[in-house]
Amino acid sequence: MRAGLAVAAVVALGQFVHQPGLMEAALAGLLTCLCDAGGTVRQRLPALLAFSVVGTVFVAGFGLLRAGPAWLAVACATSAVFACSFARVFGQAAMQVGNLLTVVVALALRSPLRLPQALMLALMFAAGCAWAVLLTLVIWRLHPFRPARRAVGAIYRALSRMAADQRATLEAGQTDEAVWDRHARLHRRAVREAIEKARALVLATVRARGAQSARGMQAWVRMEIADQLFAAMIALSDLLASDPDPALIERSRRMLRLLPKVLLLAEREVEQGRERPPPGLDRAVTAVAAVTRAPQAAHDPLARIGADLSERLHLALYPADPTALPPAGDAPLRWWSTVRSNLSPGSAPLRHAARCALAAGLAIAATIHWPLPYGHWFTIVLILTMQPYFGPTFTRAIERVGGTVLGGLVAALLAAVCTTPVSMSVALFPLSVLALAVRPVSYGLFITCITPEVVLLSELGAPGASQVTIALLRGLMTLAGGATALLFAAALWPAWEPERLDAELRRAIAAHGRYAAAKIAALLGEAPPESVAPARRAAGVASNALEASLQRALLEPRRDASERMESALAIDAALRRMAGRLTALHLAGRARERQTVSKWHAWSAWIEDSLSRAAEAKPPAPHPDLPERDPDVEGLSRLAAQVETLAAAAARLASPLSRPSGAA
Repeated sequence: MRAGLAVAAVVALGQFVHQPGLMEAALAGLLTCLCDAGGTVRQRLPALLAFSVVGTVFVAGFGLLRAGPAWLAVACATSAVFACSFARVFGQAAMQVGNLLTVVVALALRSPLRLPQALMLALMFAAGCAWAVLLTLVIWRLHPFRPARRAVGAIYRALSRMAADQRATLEAGQTDEAVWDRHARLHRRAVREAIEKARALVLATVRARGAQSARGMQAWVRMEIADQLFAAMIALSDLLASDPDPALIERSRRMLRLLPKVLLLAEREVEQGRERPPPGLDRAVTAVAAVTRAPQAAHDPLARIGADLSERLHLALYPADPTALPPAGDAPLRWWSTVRSNLSPGSAPLRHAARCALAAGLAIAATIHWPLPYGHWFTIVLILTMQPYFGPTFTRAIERVGGTVLGGLVAALLAAVCTTPVSMSVALFPLSVLALAVRPVSYGLFITCITPEVVLLSELGAPGASQVTIALLRGLMTLAGGATALLFAAALWPAWEPERLDAELRRAIAAHGRYAAAKIAALLGEAPPESVAPARRAAGVASNALEASLQRALLEPRRDASERMESALAIDAALRRMAGRLTALHLAGRARERQTVSKWHAWSAWIEDSLSRAAEAKPPAPHPDLPERDPDVEGLSRLAAQVETLAAAAARLASPLSRPSGAA
């Protein structure tokens, strides 16, 4: 809504005062809204101001350079594109600002400008940016703690979906491990990503507002409790995957009929920031534990999981006043340290920036030498389509081309309806709202909505042009830019994902080895329980990175590596099962007899050694004897089976037959 107002208000003013130059301000307002990554004001202000200031300089400077020697304009534009593309090393917000500044560079080189024209255009651009910043941060502000609360609430919503899928799996009568692997792949990564996103946002909010902020600390506590709930639900999945008896399945089904609704209600309370939820919710949380109790069982893992879930939900809904700061973690690296660490031949951001700069330089030189109507769209599409890896570049090209074609059809329909400047101005508001609303959901839908908006702004800025002609030219330039982006991505330092998969696999295997060692040490009382959480989190993050690498590899059309991908997927599934089994062992929390402690030590050493050998594609040694009279014998046996499955998959992955042609 704010983006729509930022654009439509300026366009309406331009029509009222008969000043087409204000379309530059409207475009600046739209780009400023696009570079707003959200979060607290302290997080957003540097990015918005940097885009406004640097963008204004680019508009004037490159317009003047366009009037001078062509080689100078191309050299400066190439340097600017390199710097803007390399900015991704500083994070998501810097990447967004850098990408949009490359758009400004291409737009500023559309036509040569004299000094008065350049200053006027820069003034219009600065005014549009200032209007968008004023609207975003002053007139229509968001509450500073609401983004953090929503991020934490998103964890509870993801946990609710996870619980609902657990229930659906049980209701369907499916309890084999393959079905639970699908469940883990579908939900665990989403929950872990929600946790990590909330962790960064809440910590930034607490640092900005100070430790004395009760609302910020409340969000932090609820976020940490959500991470603990996630561990309990992983243990529940592992328990249900072990083919339990019918009575346990029935008690699990009763709990899972209640748990998704309770988690959704908890999400609402967390987002609203209320400290005293209604009494009915308290009774429902208590019932989560009540329906899982089995008094006749001395060691009932389901009852332990239900009690843990109920206890954690009570703490989340009725948090005590925290007295300590969350761990501050490592201080952010200085900008020069970040740059220096990426100035190496193997750096993906450095290669991507060089590839973008070379491609943009050639495209700008071509469009200057052979000027075409709206030729700058070719350069913009070329730069924005290219990604550091070929798989995402291919997907982005398909989405951009498809979205542009659909958006061109929408623009053609609007041409028949919006025949006056006033009607075009009115149409810009819903188009801006839709574009920004669907942007987090689908890049293709975003391009579909933004294309007719750009077409309308282009016609309003150049009266007399045909919307159909503009849409057709945009479609042709998009096709050419997307195809050229694929060509450059494949020809210049291509980052084929299967060649990077081994490193991600080794990191994930090593992280799970450390997690297993920490978990068993805590079970034996040789390490504090709180030492397990960082290791579990590191294992979850490593699994997410592995799955992201697998997804990128599967997007690459030319790579025939089905056997390699199957082996990597098997390793990922085995790691997920290991994590679930370890969490289940931890929640059981039984004391160990003295004669079994040495065997647990042997198991810990065997797991760590086996995972280390698996990372080198070596078979594991025979596992030690199972501890006698220990109720977790079955769990250790299943853990050994997962380690051996992982080792077998790693051996297949290292086989020359499983490697794609041309892979390192």
